[in-house]
Amino acid sequence: MQRGFTIWFTGLSCSGKTTISRRVADELRKRGLKVEVLDGDVVRTNLSKGLGFSKEDRDINIKRIGFVCKLLSRNGVVAIGAAISPYRAIRDYNRQEIGDFVEVYCKCPLEVCIERDVKGLYKKALAGEIPNYTGVSDPYEEPLNPEVVLETDKEAEKESIVKVIRKLEELRYVQPAEAASYSEEEEETIKKRLTDLGYL
Repeated sequence: MQRGFTIWFTGLSCSGKTTISRRVADELRKRGLKVEVLDGDVVRTNLSKGLGFSKEDRDINIKRIGFVCKLLSRNGVVAIGAAISPYRAIRDYNRQEIGDFVEVYCKCPLEVCIERDVKGLYKKALAGEIPNYTGVSDPYEEPLNPEVVLETDKEAEKESIVKVIRKLEELRYVQPAEAASYSEEEEETIKKRLTDLGYL
């Protein structure tokens, strides 16, 4: 049975969390792992409908995502949470609750996030039309010791994905690609062939 764990993507809106988390999920699925992605926007529509953007509501939302990640991880699934999760204390709470937790900080300057914002939400927030907007009128507390820091304004998407996968391999949550490419049966067959040919 595969080992379950949680990858937690945090960062400002438009910092690349959703895009990179989905691509990391695709890469892990290619390696035969069961993966579920819990994206902040999707969760708000389904799991946290009715919650606002006060600190209390944000904390409840992030705890809910953490709870689902914990259940999935406990049952051998790779759970990927991708949510702004602006407050350090709640991210640390989820880390404690889940245990096998890899924090990935999508670090991106606010001005770049504003440029990328196709919905124009930052502009509305800067104009005072949206209250409690993270990075504008509400704080974002950077992680102090994340396992991975992605500088998404400087790195190519592929580079960021490779960084995350390499860290998962280093932490032994994921087998290196070469090791993952053969099943035990295939390895035995190869060993037998090499023995028959006198190489082993």
